Parts: sequence; C-alpha cells; structure tokens
Amino acid sequence: MDYKDASLPIQERVQNLIGRMTTAEKIGQLIQPMGWKTYDKAADGTVQVTEEFKADMEQGGVGSLYGVLRADPWTEVTFETGLTPRQGAVATNVIQQYAMEHSRLGIPILFGEECSHGHMAIGATVFPVPLTVGSTWNMELYRKMCEAIAVETRSQGGAATYSPVLDVVRDPRWGRTEECFAEDPYLIGEFAVEAMKGLQGDRLDSNQTIVATLKHFAAYGSSEGGRNAAPVHMGLRELHEIDLLPFKKAVEAGACSVMTAYNEIDGVPCTSSTYLLNDLLREQWGFDGFVITDFGAIQMLVHGHNTAENGEQAVAQSLQAGVDMEMSGYMYRKHLAQALEQELIEEKDLDLAVSRVLEMKFRLGLFEQPFVDPDFAEQVIGCEDHIQLARKVAQEGIILLKNEGNTLPLAKTGTKLAVIGPNANHIYNQLGDYTSPQPREQIVTVLDGITRKLGADSGQVLYATGCRIKGDSREGFAQALACAEQADVIVMVMGGSSARDFGEGTIDLRTGASVVTDDPWNDMECGEGIDRASLNLMGVQLELVQEIHKLGKPVIVVYINGRPIAEPWIDENVHAIVEAWYPGQEGGNAIADILFGDVNPSGRLTVSIPKHVGQLPVYYHAKRTRGKRYLEMDLAPQYPFGYGLSYTEFKYENVRVMPEIIGPDDEAQVMVEVTNTGAVSGSEVVQLYITDVSASVTRAEMSLKGFRKIHLEPGQTQTVTFPVQKEHLALIDSRLQSVVEPGEFRLMVGRNSADWTACSLHIQKVGVEV
Repeated sequence: MDYKDASLPIQERVQNLIGRMTTAEKIGQLIQPMGWKTYDKAADGTVQVTEEFKADMEQGGVGSLYGVLRADPWTEVTFETGLTPRQGAVATNVIQQYAMEHSRLGIPILFGEECSHGHMAIGATVFPVPLTVGSTWNMELYRKMCEAIAVETRSQGGAATYSPVLDVVRDPRWGRTEECFAEDPYLIGEFAVEAMKGLQGDRLDSNQTIVATLKHFAAYGSSEGGRNAAPVHMGLRELHEIDLLPFKKAVEAGACSVMTAYNEIDGVPCTSSTYLLNDLLREQWGFDGFVITDFGAIQMLVHGHNTAENGEQAVAQSLQAGVDMEMSGYMYRKHLAQALEQELIEEKDLDLAVSRVLEMKFRLGLFEQPFVDPDFAEQVIGCEDHIQLARKVAQEGIILLKNEGNTLPLAKTGTKLAVIGPNANHIYNQLGDYTSPQPREQIVTVLDGITRKLGADSGQVLYATGCRIKGDSREGFAQALACAEQADVIVMVMGGSSARDFGEGTIDLRTGASVVTDDPWNDMECGEGIDRASLNLMGVQLELVQEIHKLGKPVIVVYINGRPIAEPWIDENVHAIVEAWYPGQEGGNAIADILFGDVNPSGRLTVSIPKHVGQLPVYYHAKRTRGKRYLEMDLAPQYPFGYGLSYTEFKYENVRVMPEIIGPDDEAQVMVEVTNTGAVSGSEVVQLYITDVSASVTRAEMSLKGFRKIHLEPGQTQTVTFPVQKEHLALIDSRLQSVVEPGEFRLMVGRNSADWTACSLHIQKVGVEV
C-alpha cells in the first residue's frame, strides 16, 4: 500500500503516510509560516524561493503557507514587488515544486489566502465588504460571488480561504464590523450555508473550489466595549442560541475548516477551549475538518491570557484542545518537540492533528494535481463577468435611508451637480480592510460613476474634496462652498475609511490634487484593531455638511463607511441619505445607478443604526427586560434592523397562518400578499419575525426566522409564503437542549423589525390531538 495511490480510500492513504513520517515532519505539517517571505521576484518577473523558506524545509518541511499572494502595507508587498495573476500562479508552482522535491515524502503545501471580499491579491476582483453583502439579503447573488472568489483564488494556487466571517455584531464600535454580515444569527447562518456552496462546491479536487474557514470561533463579535479580542462575558445558553448558531449551520453544510478566535469566553481562551474545539465542534456537531488558529493566538496564552507559563504549555493546551494548525507556525515549530519530550503531549496527539491536515490535502487533490495553470489564472482573475457581478452586489447592497420630497432619483439632464467630500474620489476609502494595492483605473469612485453617467464633457459635474475623514483642517471648505454655490444639487460623499497606508500620499484640500509626501496622511478610522468610542463622523465632516446646507440647496449625503454612523443632525436636516458601506471596486458605478434611478434601491439594514452611541447595545433581538428608556432619549434606533426605502411603495395585506394550531414537530405556513402600489418596478425584502409569548427561559422580544427578496412590477401582487417549523420555534433550554415548548407564538410579517403585521400560532403539547 502506498499513500500516493489515488485509488485507495483517503483514510488509508493518511494512515500509510503518517506511519512513514518522523516527528519533525509531523510538526512541519502543522505550521503555516508567512507565505510572502518564501519568494523573491527578480526584475524580469521570474520567481525563486528564499533562503528562509529553504531553511524551513530543512527543519521538517512546511504544511501550509499563509498569504503567498497577499499584498498590502502589512506584508510590505507592493505593485513592484508583488505578483500579477500569471506571476502568482507561476510562483505557487515554483514554491510547490521546491517543497515536493526537497522533502523526503513529497507532501504538497496547502496555500491559504485571505478572501473576505475578494482574493487579497494584485489584480483580483474587489467585491463589496460582507456588511454590504449582508444588506443585499440575496443568497443566490452571494453564492455567485463566492464562486467567483473561489475560482480566482484556486487558479493561482490558493486552496483555502480564511472566510466567511460568521461573527454576530453586538457593538458596532468594533472595527471589524465591516467584515460581518449582520447583527442577527439567523441571517448570518443563511449566508454561511451559501458560502459553503459557493466556495467549496460539490467537491474540493477542482480548479474552481477552495476550503472555507469559518471564523472567528467563537463570540468574537461580542467582546466587551466593542474592543477587538477583548473578553466575552456570556453564559453557555446564550452562546448556543446566538453566537454559535451560524457556525453550526455552516458545519452542517460541510465546512472544512474553522479558525479559533483571539478572545476568551468566561475566562477560557477559545484557542485552548476543549469544550469548543472538541466536545462541541467535533463530538456534538460532527465536524470532520481541521482547526487553525488566528495569527499569534497561541502566543496570547502566554502573553495576554496568561493561562500558560511558557511556550511548551501553550502549545500543549492548544493541541490537546483541538488546534491542528498554527497560523504563523512560530509556537508549534519552536515548542511542540519540547512539549513532547516533557510529556505534556503524546505522539498520538500529533498524529491526530496531522491526520486532519493530510486528509484535507488528499480531499483537495493536491497529491495528484499540485500545480496550477497560469493561463487559466490570467483568464479568470478580474474578468469582465466578475466585475459586473461586483457591481450587481453593490447595487443590491446600497440602502436608501431617507428621501425627503422624492429628492432622488436625480435627473440626468438640466441639473448641475457638486460632488463633495473626502470619499468622493478616494479609491481605497471605498474598498474596506483586507484589500490589496489597486491600479487607479480598476476602481470606480463616486465621482467617476456620476461623471460617466452624465458625460465628462457635459459640464454638469463639479468636484471638491472639502475635508479629510480625520483632522481639523478647514482649508478645503472655501473650494467646496464655491462648487456648491454653482450647483443645483449637492452630493456629499462622507463617512469613514479602513484604508491602510498604500503610499498614495494625501491630497491638497484646496485643489483635490494628489500630494505625495514623506509623511502621508492616514484617514483610517475602521478596520481590524481600529475600534472607536463613538459613532459620529470624525474630523470636520459634519461641520462641512452644515456649511453646505446653509446654501439652501438639496443636499444628498452618501455614506461610505465600515460601521453605522450616528449623526442626528444629518438625519434631520439633509434631503436624502444613502448608505453604501464599502461598496468595492464598482461602488461608484453602483451608487450612480441608484442616485439616477437606473437601479431602484433594494438594500436593507442588517445592523441597527442608533441615534446616539449611548444607546448601545441597540441590536433588535433584545430581551423584554432591557428597560424603557434613558433620561435623554428612548431606546429605539434611528434606523431599525431590516429598514430600507425604495423608489416605489409596497403594501402588505392578509397576513395569516395555516393551520393555526400544530404539534411541536409539525409545520405551518404563514402567508402575506405584497403589492407594488407605486409607479416603478422594485424589489422588496419581506421579513418574518417570531416571538415566543411565554417560555421556560427568557427570550428575545423578536427574532428573524425567514425572509424573501421579491421583485414586483407596478400593480403586481405576490403571495409570499414562509414555512414555520421546529427550527424556527425552538429555544435552547437550561440544559442546552433545543426544544419546542407548547404555547402561543406571534408571527410578524413586514418590511422591517419595526413595521409589521402579526398573527398567532399555537403549539400543542405532545400527545394532545391537534
């Protein structure tokens, strides 16, 4: 028997291979060094492996590499030193060939890549961030996006992605809010299932699919104060009912990998939690993939969590809890052998982790097809179909929050527009974190999109930057006011930025021209590690809007940002507000499509937007005992979960459930007629919420349990039907069991979490005839 024999069952191949491996080779399979340090690119574009990588291979090999194709300020990989799509495919082939030829057993490397909203590599399509994706409420569209990301990544050699992010947003001050889909676990779970379909497909040994890694396991979005990686204070029942639900659904859908979170839950770090990584994930849920840490998470057990006195204890805690691979590989490489010598771990612990990694490599077909086709990579990466898909996702994810007096849509003729603001023409500010260096021509800004819509030579478009995202400089105000005075309508593109320093310099606020200096200005106020104490616009942005508003002309605010913005003055005073989050490379086109009515907005909020930061937490699925109000204001958000306007109107009628009484294992159907009563076609997101009137444990006041995105022509009516089954009615009881309790349930159907019509469903006790 030989592990290279593809006709043998995978488990037999795994065991045969492990039986041939030395301890050093086993440890090598569990480490994942930084991939961008494994190659050097020559002036002619050719690639060769580095001495550092060769040394790693001599120490027992390398099981995986992180971010070989990643390019950004953190990696210090630039356009000049980075790899084009073709070069990337060639580079992974060169690295793979060296690894297989310079290791005793010829085990291929698994290349892991970041793909939160597109492969984080030069030339790849930059899709909208997950917060925008969530706002589409369109599962089929997201699946197509995942398929595009998978093929772009696999074509260059990437076989695993560190996405999707399934964290539940509890506090939007958290800098990674943009990476999440929603504040609701049910909705996140639906996206999780589609991610598995789109990324992993029907089989992994394909040039168009990749391993999906669920992150961050678990409760990473529930940290105290919205601070990244801070402690989580939560009981097990709530953990199961809210934060774990999306992960469970993804595991049931076939997820192949899970990443541990940095945080602790009730004093136990996730990276060393046997309960999470073994008892729950593997034994209860039946997960059969492999677990990887986040970068540097094991070191935190010694310096941070302080649950380990030294490196040997830290790696022993993690390995025995169920961590199979370490991203960075520093701790496993340095301390696993000593932990074995000190009898903190046993050889069988190593074998178990190695078997999980090797099994995934066999499932990916890497032993039979370790190399990729550079021609195919060049063909599919950043192709026109993917660009149009990015535009479609942005179109459906943009949310119309306010439209006083039908200010929107704008006319394309006879109107002069002033486009003003720090996010009107800054390419990186609209892309979000985890983005690679971009060629200017690939990114469509709002100014670009509006100019293309009206024509560059029309004379209808004026532009001024006005101010930066941060800082107190007002030197651009005069130019902005001068532009606004000449215009009929002002579009102000404000918000935030997760843009790292890509070396593009800053801008002259008086002219809008690029200025490269030795100390470029950085406007980053969101993204990983950038948590905030408030949700207001930073710098002098609000002041600029107020000055422009004094001119008495229609003002439209377009927000480009990574977390909700709480600015009551803008909510009350401007004529229209459009929320785009970070809309990706086609964002400017998509926003222009919305502003001019070529696309009817259909995005709906997946995070509640508060009036004031002091209202937090403001997520809609709060408990009934949360209180009534503060002295200064009530608890209602400015814009509730599920909210979003359209250029048409929808009428809801005849909400009903059939039958009205069922058993706990039976199914009912709740129905509603939805009519487009306006003059234009449009899409509506019909939402179903359920309230358990009385239960053995306290429950959320309401919980999303279904939704449908439908498109209706003017005057058209559609009956929308939702199934109501055990999974929609069940609670997690005090024994952590999922049960349906008898009693009354209120079924609320409507346009958002604050606008609905209800009917009642009654669940009979078991043994009672319905």
